[in-house]
Amino acid sequence: MSSLSNQLVLDLLQNKRYGVEYQPIVCVSTDEIIAYEALSRFYTATGESLRPDLVYASLHHNLLSLYQVEYEQKKIQLEHAPLDKTIFVNLDQDAFFASGVTGIENPFVQLIRSHKHNQVMVELIENSELNDALMSLSMIETLAAYDIGTAIDDLCNPKSMISVSVMQLVDVIKLDKHVVKKADDERFMLFTKKMIEFGRQSDKKIVLEGIETESDLAFARELGVDYVQGFLYKPQFIQRP
Repeated sequence: MSSLSNQLVLDLLQNKRYGVEYQPIVCVSTDEIIAYEALSRFYTATGESLRPDLVYASLHHNLLSLYQVEYEQKKIQLEHAPLDKTIFVNLDQDAFFASGVTGIENPFVQLIRSHKHNQVMVELIENSELNDALMSLSMIETLAAYDIGTAIDDLCNPKSMISVSVMQLVDVIKLDKHVVKKADDERFMLFTKKMIEFGRQSDKKIVLEGIETESDLAFARELGVDYVQGFLYKPQFIQRP
Protein backbone atom coordinates (compact mmCIF):
# COMPACT_ATOMS: atom_id res chain seq x y z
CA MET A 1 0.00 0.00 0.00
CA SER A 2 1.28 3.49 -0.84
CA SER A 3 1.57 6.27 1.71
CA LEU A 4 1.21 10.04 1.51
CA SER A 5 4.05 12.54 1.32
CA ASN A 6 5.43 13.91 4.58
CA GLN A 7 4.41 17.42 3.50
CA LEU A 8 0.79 16.37 3.00
CA VAL A 9 0.65 14.49 6.30
CA LEU A 10 2.20 17.43 8.14
CA ASP A 11 -0.37 19.83 6.68
CA LEU A 12 -3.13 17.42 7.70
CA LEU A 13 -1.86 17.27 11.29
CA GLN A 14 -1.20 20.97 11.70
CA ASN A 15 -4.53 22.13 10.27
CA LYS A 16 -6.69 19.20 11.40
CA ARG A 17 -8.37 18.80 8.04
CA TYR A 18 -10.69 16.14 9.39
CA GLY A 19 -14.29 15.17 8.78
CA VAL A 20 -16.77 12.43 9.58
CA GLU A 21 -19.16 10.33 7.51
CA TYR A 22 -22.01 8.78 9.47
CA GLN A 23 -23.29 5.67 7.68
CA PRO A 24 -26.75 4.45 8.77
CA ILE A 25 -27.13 0.97 10.23
CA VAL A 26 -30.69 -0.16 9.54
CA CYS A 27 -32.91 -2.77 11.18
CA VAL A 28 -33.92 -5.39 8.58
CA SER A 29 -37.34 -6.07 10.10
CA THR A 30 -38.46 -2.44 10.63
CA ASP A 31 -36.33 -0.38 8.17
CA GLU A 32 -35.52 1.91 11.11
CA ILE A 33 -32.08 3.50 11.52
CA ILE A 34 -30.90 2.07 14.82
CA ALA A 35 -27.28 3.25 14.72
CA TYR A 36 -24.61 5.03 12.70
CA GLU A 37 -21.03 4.09 11.97
CA ALA A 38 -18.72 7.11 12.22
CA LEU A 39 -16.04 6.94 9.53
CA SER A 40 -12.95 9.15 9.46
CA ARG A 41 -12.58 11.49 6.50
CA PHE A 42 -9.55 13.61 5.54
CA TYR A 43 -9.06 16.54 3.17
CA THR A 44 -6.29 18.50 1.45
CA ALA A 45 -5.88 22.27 1.74
CA THR A 46 -8.00 22.63 -1.42
CA GLY A 47 -10.81 20.49 -0.04
CA GLU A 48 -10.07 17.30 -1.99
CA SER A 49 -10.78 14.01 -0.22
CA LEU A 50 -7.88 11.83 0.83
CA ARG A 51 -8.20 8.06 1.03
CA PRO A 52 -8.41 7.17 4.74
CA ASP A 53 -6.43 3.95 4.25
CA LEU A 54 -3.52 5.96 2.80
CA VAL A 55 -3.68 8.44 5.66
CA TYR A 56 -3.57 5.68 8.26
CA ALA A 57 -0.83 3.81 6.41
CA SER A 58 1.28 6.97 6.56
CA LEU A 59 0.48 7.59 10.22
CA HIS A 60 1.57 4.09 11.21
CA HIS A 61 5.15 5.20 10.59
CA ASN A 62 4.80 7.39 13.70
CA LEU A 63 2.52 5.90 16.35
CA LEU A 64 2.30 9.09 18.41
CA SER A 65 0.99 10.95 15.35
CA LEU A 66 -1.42 8.06 14.76
CA TYR A 67 -2.62 8.38 18.34
CA GLN A 68 -3.10 12.17 18.01
CA VAL A 69 -5.16 11.87 14.83
CA GLU A 70 -7.21 8.93 16.06
CA TYR A 71 -7.99 10.71 19.33
CA GLU A 72 -9.01 13.94 17.56
CA GLN A 73 -11.17 11.94 15.15
CA LYS A 74 -12.96 10.18 18.01
CA LYS A 75 -13.66 13.54 19.68
CA ILE A 76 -15.21 14.92 16.48
CA GLN A 77 -17.15 11.72 15.78
CA LEU A 78 -18.74 11.70 19.23
CA GLU A 79 -19.29 15.47 19.41
CA HIS A 80 -21.31 15.58 16.17
CA ALA A 81 -23.02 12.19 16.45
CA PRO A 82 -26.78 12.07 15.79
CA LEU A 83 -28.48 12.12 19.18
CA ASP A 84 -30.09 9.06 20.74
CA LYS A 85 -28.56 6.60 18.28
CA THR A 86 -25.85 4.04 18.95
CA ILE A 87 -22.56 5.17 17.40
CA PHE A 88 -20.07 2.63 16.04
CA VAL A 89 -16.51 3.97 15.99
CA ASN A 90 -13.42 2.30 14.57
CA LEU A 91 -10.43 2.27 16.89
CA ASP A 92 -6.95 1.30 15.74
CA GLN A 93 -5.31 -0.95 18.32
CA ASP A 94 -1.90 0.64 17.67
CA ALA A 95 -3.37 4.06 18.49
CA PHE A 96 -5.09 2.65 21.57
CA PHE A 97 -1.81 1.44 23.07
CA ALA A 98 0.40 4.29 21.74
CA SER A 99 -0.32 6.52 24.73
CA GLY A 100 1.43 4.01 26.97
CA VAL A 101 -1.47 4.15 29.42
CA THR A 102 -3.69 1.15 30.08
CA GLY A 103 -6.86 0.46 32.03
CA ILE A 104 -9.31 3.18 32.99
CA GLU A 105 -6.63 5.86 32.58
CA ASN A 106 -6.33 5.19 28.86
CA PRO A 107 -7.42 8.38 27.02
CA PHE A 108 -9.78 6.51 24.68
CA VAL A 109 -11.47 4.73 27.58
CA GLN A 110 -11.93 8.05 29.37
CA LEU A 111 -13.23 9.78 26.24
CA ILE A 112 -15.82 7.10 25.51
CA ARG A 113 -16.93 6.74 29.13
CA SER A 114 -17.42 10.52 29.41
CA HIS A 115 -19.71 10.64 26.37
CA LYS A 116 -23.33 10.62 27.57
CA HIS A 117 -25.40 11.34 24.43
CA ASN A 118 -24.98 8.01 22.65
CA GLN A 119 -24.22 4.41 23.37
CA VAL A 120 -20.78 3.83 21.85
CA MET A 121 -19.78 0.58 20.16
CA VAL A 122 -16.07 0.18 19.37
CA GLU A 123 -15.28 -1.69 16.15
CA LEU A 124 -12.18 -3.82 15.77
CA ILE A 125 -11.01 -5.03 12.39
CA GLU A 126 -10.28 -8.74 11.96
CA ASN A 127 -6.65 -8.66 10.87
CA SER A 128 -4.48 -11.21 9.09
CA GLU A 129 -1.56 -10.48 11.42
CA LEU A 130 -1.38 -12.59 14.60
CA ASN A 131 0.17 -9.79 16.65
CA ASP A 132 -2.64 -7.42 15.67
CA ALA A 133 -5.21 -10.04 16.65
CA LEU A 134 -3.59 -10.39 20.08
CA MET A 135 -3.59 -6.61 20.52
CA SER A 136 -7.24 -6.49 19.51
CA LEU A 137 -8.05 -9.12 22.12
CA SER A 138 -6.24 -7.14 24.80
CA MET A 139 -8.08 -3.96 23.79
CA ILE A 140 -11.46 -5.71 23.84
CA GLU A 141 -10.76 -7.07 27.32
CA THR A 142 -9.92 -3.56 28.52
CA LEU A 143 -13.05 -2.02 26.98
CA ALA A 144 -15.29 -4.81 28.27
CA ALA A 145 -13.93 -4.29 31.79
CA TYR A 146 -15.44 -0.79 31.72
CA ASP A 147 -18.75 -1.74 30.08
CA ILE A 148 -17.86 -0.35 26.64
CA GLY A 149 -19.52 -2.35 23.86
CA THR A 150 -17.44 -3.87 21.08
CA ALA A 151 -18.00 -5.14 17.55
CA ILE A 152 -15.84 -7.18 15.22
CA ASP A 153 -15.62 -5.76 11.69
CA ASP A 154 -14.86 -7.33 8.30
CA LEU A 155 -15.69 -10.92 9.29
CA CYS A 156 -15.62 -13.14 6.17
CA ASN A 157 -13.22 -10.80 4.38
CA PRO A 158 -10.71 -13.01 2.49
CA LYS A 159 -7.77 -11.31 4.25
CA SER A 160 -9.12 -11.57 7.79
CA MET A 161 -8.12 -14.09 10.43
CA ILE A 162 -10.71 -15.40 12.87
CA SER A 163 -9.86 -15.25 16.56
CA VAL A 164 -12.20 -17.43 18.61
CA SER A 165 -11.42 -15.41 21.75
CA VAL A 166 -12.27 -12.14 20.01
CA MET A 167 -15.47 -13.62 18.58
CA GLN A 168 -16.57 -14.71 22.03
CA LEU A 169 -16.02 -11.33 23.66
CA VAL A 170 -17.63 -8.91 21.19
CA ASP A 171 -21.28 -7.83 21.33
CA VAL A 172 -21.80 -7.34 17.58
CA ILE A 173 -20.54 -9.23 14.51
CA LYS A 174 -20.25 -7.24 11.28
CA LEU A 175 -20.09 -9.34 8.13
CA ASP A 176 -17.89 -7.93 5.37
CA LYS A 177 -19.40 -6.77 2.07
CA HIS A 178 -17.59 -9.73 0.50
CA VAL A 179 -20.51 -11.86 1.74
CA VAL A 180 -22.88 -10.10 -0.69
CA LYS A 181 -20.47 -10.69 -3.58
CA LYS A 182 -20.20 -14.40 -2.73
CA ALA A 183 -23.95 -14.99 -2.37
CA ASP A 184 -23.89 -17.73 -5.04
CA ASP A 185 -20.89 -19.57 -3.58
CA GLU A 186 -22.43 -22.50 -1.67
CA ARG A 187 -19.34 -23.40 0.36
CA PHE A 188 -18.66 -19.81 1.32
CA MET A 189 -22.27 -19.29 2.34
CA LEU A 190 -22.19 -22.46 4.45
CA PHE A 191 -19.39 -20.92 6.48
CA THR A 192 -21.17 -17.56 6.65
CA LYS A 193 -24.37 -19.14 7.90
CA LYS A 194 -22.43 -20.96 10.62
CA MET A 195 -21.00 -17.62 11.76
CA ILE A 196 -24.52 -16.20 11.88
CA GLU A 197 -25.70 -19.26 13.81
CA PHE A 198 -22.86 -18.77 16.30
CA GLY A 199 -23.88 -15.15 16.74
CA ARG A 200 -27.50 -16.10 17.29
CA GLN A 201 -26.66 -18.74 19.89
CA SER A 202 -24.32 -16.39 21.77
CA ASP A 203 -26.77 -13.43 21.85
CA LYS A 204 -24.80 -11.24 19.45
CA LYS A 205 -26.32 -8.90 16.87
CA ILE A 206 -25.36 -9.44 13.23
CA VAL A 207 -24.78 -6.61 10.72
CA LEU A 208 -24.31 -7.26 6.99
CA GLU A 209 -22.31 -4.58 5.19
CA GLY A 210 -22.23 -3.79 1.47
CA ILE A 211 -25.98 -3.38 0.90
CA GLU A 212 -26.29 -1.31 -2.28
CA THR A 213 -29.51 -2.51 -3.94
CA GLU A 214 -32.95 -3.81 -3.03
CA SER A 215 -31.84 -7.28 -4.13
CA ASP A 216 -28.94 -7.05 -1.66
CA LEU A 217 -31.48 -6.19 1.04
CA ALA A 218 -33.63 -9.18 0.05
CA PHE A 219 -30.51 -11.37 0.36
CA ALA A 220 -29.89 -9.97 3.86
CA ARG A 221 -33.44 -10.87 4.85
CA GLU A 222 -32.93 -14.42 3.57
CA LEU A 223 -29.77 -14.75 5.65
CA GLY A 224 -31.64 -13.61 8.74
CA VAL A 225 -29.23 -10.88 9.86
CA ASP A 226 -30.43 -8.23 12.30
CA TYR A 227 -29.10 -5.09 10.64
CA VAL A 228 -27.69 -3.89 7.32
CA GLN A 229 -25.36 -1.11 6.21
CA GLY A 230 -24.32 0.21 2.81
CA PHE A 231 -24.75 2.74 0.01
CA LEU A 232 -28.46 1.93 -0.31
CA TYR A 233 -28.81 4.33 2.64
CA LYS A 234 -27.76 7.98 2.48
CA PRO A 235 -24.95 8.95 4.88
CA GLN A 236 -24.50 12.21 6.79
CA PHE A 237 -21.30 14.26 6.47
CA ILE A 238 -19.55 16.60 8.85
CA GLN A 239 -16.56 18.47 7.41
CA ARG A 240 -14.36 20.81 9.42
CA PRO A 241 -12.58 23.70 7.72
